[in-house]
Amino acid sequence: MLKHSSDPRRRVGITGVGSALPDAVLTSRSLQQEAAAHFDRSLPDTLLTQATGIETRRVAAHDEYASTLAVRAGRRALAEASLDPHDIDLLLFASASRDMVEPATAHIVQAGLGSRAHALDVTNACNSFVNGIDVARSTILAGRARRALVVTGETPTRAIRRAPGGFAEFRAGFAGYTFGDAGAAVVLEEVGRGGILDVDTETHSEHWEVGGIPGGGSRHPRGDEHTYFRGDGRELRGVFEKVGASVVERTLHRAGLDWDGFAKVLVHQVTVPYLERFAELTGAPADKLVVTVPELGNIASASIGVQLERVYGELAAGERVLFVGLGGGISIMTMVWEKS
Repeated sequence: MLKHSSDPRRRVGITGVGSALPDAVLTSRSLQQEAAAHFDRSLPDTLLTQATGIETRRVAAHDEYASTLAVRAGRRALAEASLDPHDIDLLLFASASRDMVEPATAHIVQAGLGSRAHALDVTNACNSFVNGIDVARSTILAGRARRALVVTGETPTRAIRRAPGGFAEFRAGFAGYTFGDAGAAVVLEEVGRGGILDVDTETHSEHWEVGGIPGGGSRHPRGDEHTYFRGDGRELRGVFEKVGASVVERTLHRAGLDWDGFAKVLVHQVTVPYLERFAELTGAPADKLVVTVPELGNIASASIGVQLERVYGELAAGERVLFVGLGGGISIMTMVWEKS
């Protein structure tokens, strides 16, 4: 467990937000029909939609990559903050997806933006983006950077088994059929008031095998079979139900706030039933949630960034937002941010 409240004498805040969505829309019905054509078993046409609450998701084109979506989102975040790419001195690509194993995708993003910042990747599954924000904040507070751009580009639809060898493979990869593609970005710099007020994390690494994409590393360096998502979404949900609500409760207690103290609650969204269960367990009011999963699916680490971009303009100075992240591994992360 890591807890960190900011030094009240120095504050780092979010001053620009951007997101990017591919143009192509794929319905759950079409995705299910495509997969089911490869095995001899009849399924209700709306099985995937009913099980997940996901109607559609965005899918990156063949010539769009994780870096492509990150660059688009980064440009929008810089424009929102009235900054030029050369104004940033730290660029973090914080994503579960990447363009390739080496070099770090941050360098590809940097080349696309035309910036000259110190660039590196931060990877922690669906918590990557929130982790990246925390790393950038810490670096600024340490005096190692003045302005940071944290970007994510998620293309998990490329890990969907769209041609399963049978119903068993379809079922084993079912969690992957929730995926959608998106990008998000934030600019961080020192602010006079507000900013990131609190960060809390809890990690349960004994569950690292619950789900993931095993290919590309030293265990499975080659082989198409290892490029598809596999895992048990129910087990991941079970771990959160055991410990996630306590992390949220701890954050609220330490911040001295109840749900009325937050304008919005941004939570990583896997499926609609999972989001409903989160609200039930934590007591988070439905009207404070920014619901994207029926339209966009599970967009991995871009989830919180896309939600933030959708509400950023309507937030008033002094209003607070709670981020709640969940990533494979398994890690849980909360962040309290006040708009400056």
